[in-house]
Amino acid sequence: MPVEDRLTPDELRTLFLFEALSPEQLDWLAERGRVERREAGEVVYKEGEQATCFFILLSGALSLHRVLHGDDVEVNRTDQRGVYSGATRAYLGDRVDQKYPHTLRAVSDAEFYVLPADEFAYAVRTWFPMALHLLEGLFFGTRAANAIVNERERLLALASLSAGLTHELNNPAAAALRATASLRERVTGMRHKLAMIADGRLDGAGLHTLVGLQDDAVRHAATGVELTAMQAADAEDTVSDWLDDQGVAGAWDLAPSLVAAGLDVPWLEGAARTVGAEHFEAALRWITYTIDTELMMGEIDDSVERISELVGAARQYSQLDRTPLQIVDVHALIDATLTMLQAKIPERVRVVREYDKGLPSIPAYGAELNQVWTNLIVNALDAMPDGGTLTVRTWREDARLMVEIADTGVGIAKDIRPRIFEPFFTTKQVGEGTGLGLDISYRIVVNKHHGDLRVTSEPGDTRFTVCLPIEQEAAGSEPSRDTEAETGTRTSTEAGTGTAAAETDSEARTGAAGAAGGVSPAAGG
Repeated sequence: MPVEDRLTPDELRTLFLFEALSPEQLDWLAERGRVERREAGEVVYKEGEQATCFFILLSGALSLHRVLHGDDVEVNRTDQRGVYSGATRAYLGDRVDQKYPHTLRAVSDAEFYVLPADEFAYAVRTWFPMALHLLEGLFFGTRAANAIVNERERLLALASLSAGLTHELNNPAAAALRATASLRERVTGMRHKLAMIADGRLDGAGLHTLVGLQDDAVRHAATGVELTAMQAADAEDTVSDWLDDQGVAGAWDLAPSLVAAGLDVPWLEGAARTVGAEHFEAALRWITYTIDTELMMGEIDDSVERISELVGAARQYSQLDRTPLQIVDVHALIDATLTMLQAKIPERVRVVREYDKGLPSIPAYGAELNQVWTNLIVNALDAMPDGGTLTVRTWREDARLMVEIADTGVGIAKDIRPRIFEPFFTTKQVGEGTGLGLDISYRIVVNKHHGDLRVTSEPGDTRFTVCLPIEQEAAGSEPSRDTEAETGTRTSTEAGTGTAAAETDSEARTGAAGAAGGVSPAAGG
């Protein structure tokens, strides 16, 4: 059972939520609130329970968890004194479901100031009537706007990825169809030649000889050296001229298949001696049909393998068959994302991969990281409308895995760099972007993976660097709270660090309340 105590008005004033309250208001809170102490690992409240209390962290560390598709997912962790959670929407009354939207756990031994939900609601309604109207408008307005924007964002992302995947699948599928149609013609020709053999034009010994030549031609086709276009053209001319000299009809049509299989004039001369001049042309056409069949089956095999690779990339990208938190290969995630975005990469953009192959796999949420790569890569491509170089680089720094996505585009102006992580802030034309891509990416990297997202930029060289903890234990460390505008690292105000709840409620993911200095009842609890 938690140990209870009370705070004095002076102690309450040290909490940023209450620092501007009057002595009478502080007395009121001191009389109605209490202190509860929880041991490390203890659940303070559970998701789905009736929201009966408003909690403020006094000491220790806490973590917030959501149940997603049956899996317990940690969505935030902090030890900042004064952060709050719980019944943060009590002032809205029965207009919203008054239940805890997540589970709160004590990471270490922790102390909380606890105020009953009805008392918290009374204080907000009575002491801040104007703010109450503003917060109600912000909450319901933001929820409605986010529902529309998020749905549109998901549909656009799905349409873009579907179009890209369909485009990529169409090429190997069309190649397989073409090869299948040609293969059907060659098999028909082979049946015709087989009928001629069955007429008795070749005896048993001749048939064995022909099959031996056929097997030898197939081996050449499987192990032949690939020629350049010029070398292949010269070889075809040589073979065609020799076949013309032997009186073989349609030599120009047979030569490309023979050369593709690596069969040259010396091999053809040996074949002619083996089967004899009388049967050479029929045997040659039988062998050519065989070669074409092998080459077309190889083309079908390559096409099907490419389709399988694309389906595998789609599965890797979506992570649909994986648990949310898993040990992932970051390079595999990046490659899957690049494959899914292949149709969006212009021919004028060169993609360079500089991977540190010695990097270990790390515990992470694969699908969410793929969303980060997608946002950063698409932004980089948009910054290079006239072409350039997209570089994806990985390396290790101490206990962190680093992923850098760089472009040679126009760069980010210095005066707007500190704002790029703000929700709904965008430099794109109206209708071309929602301004949520970097905000969502920041929340995934910093709040969900306890990493960091940085940016440096100058014309011709913009670099977004994602820092991820290699060991799961390292994820408990607090993210960087630098306010350095030059690097673009998000400040504590922009990150909404004033509230543990603001980072988890999908209805307030815009972070507008976090920008108000952390006083975020609209963020939900």
